Amino acid sequence: MLDTLETLCCLSGVSGNEDEVRDYILERVMPFADEIRTDPMGNLMVFKKGEVSPDQTIMLAAHMDEVGLIVTDITDDGFLKFAFAGGIDRRVLPGKRVYVGESRTLGVVGMKAVHMTDAKERKELSELEDMYIDIGASDRKSAEELVRLGDTVSFDDTVIRFGDGFLKAKAIDDRVGCATMLELIESRLPCDCWFAFTVQEEVGCRGAVTAARSIQPDVALILEGTTAADIPGVKGADRICRLGQGVVIPFMDRGTIYDKALYGQLTAIADKNEISWQTKTRIAGGTDASVIQRSMTGVRVAAVSVAVRNIHSPAGVAKISECEAQLRLARLFLEDMAKA
Repeated sequence: MLDTLETLCCLSGVSGNEDEVRDYILERVMPFADEIRTDPMGNLMVFKKGEVSPDQTIMLAAHMDEVGLIVTDITDDGFLKFAFAGGIDRRVLPGKRVYVGESRTLGVVGMKAVHMTDAKERKELSELEDMYIDIGASDRKSAEELVRLGDTVSFDDTVIRFGDGFLKAKAIDDRVGCATMLELIESRLPCDCWFAFTVQEEVGCRGAVTAARSIQPDVALILEGTTAADIPGVKGADRICRLGQGVVIPFMDRGTIYDKALYGQLTAIADKNEISWQTKTRIAGGTDASVIQRSMTGVRVAAVSVAVRNIHSPAGVAKISECEAQLRLARLFLEDMAKA
């Protein structure tokens, strides 16, 4: 699974431009799928038969998109101005290496040098309009030969394994869920299952709306990466969840109150199989579950997430063992559903 996750994290798939990720996944699943659907939004939906065909339609979901930037202007001297595509803290941007557009033009996010600022400016967080992307162009004309307005911008794709089983990468949220679903599709399944690789989650869970309407599931399990704040300066419940404490099974977030019975089912499966798990200690974040739950006449939803430090940044950090545990718990969940 780890090789799959690393490959997925290296791909560029900023919200609204998930083609590279979808093309990779499609190539992987074609030999194993019993049915493949796409829709005008760009979702990829894969059905695979299992050993049992349950009465309920089961769907697993993970989003292909990642947070990034989008080019909004090119200055006369060849610098790019940009806006956010997804929720990003602008404090993580200065000095970061990025890739712009389908040409993957290398750029660096810059701002006024510290020795050019006054005392007041040094105390304030730079505004987005004060930042720019430098692609090494001498003027607007040379920049326009490389990029155009509307091009998406992804963070540096370097992936590093480090420390005691940790992984650093961009887009762990939610390529970890995509990796889990790929591994399941390429294996023997205990029951029939739909797999929804959704788009534009980071800008409002948009793709999941049409994916749910197409599949019309009775039960949906969302596989995600979620915010961990187990860092210096953050204490107690504000840490939300912690790396090394197991997969995260939430009972509620800002968009969803998860199905109580499914929550109990997942936690019981984890306990029975000695899979470490935790839940969020703060109501924060949201997933595609929020719109899937409210589709059609209602869908029972649950989630299994991997804790990620520095989420929505170029340097997300996750525990490799917890990525693997997400896959194991998802498989055991399908086994349990096959018995129902």
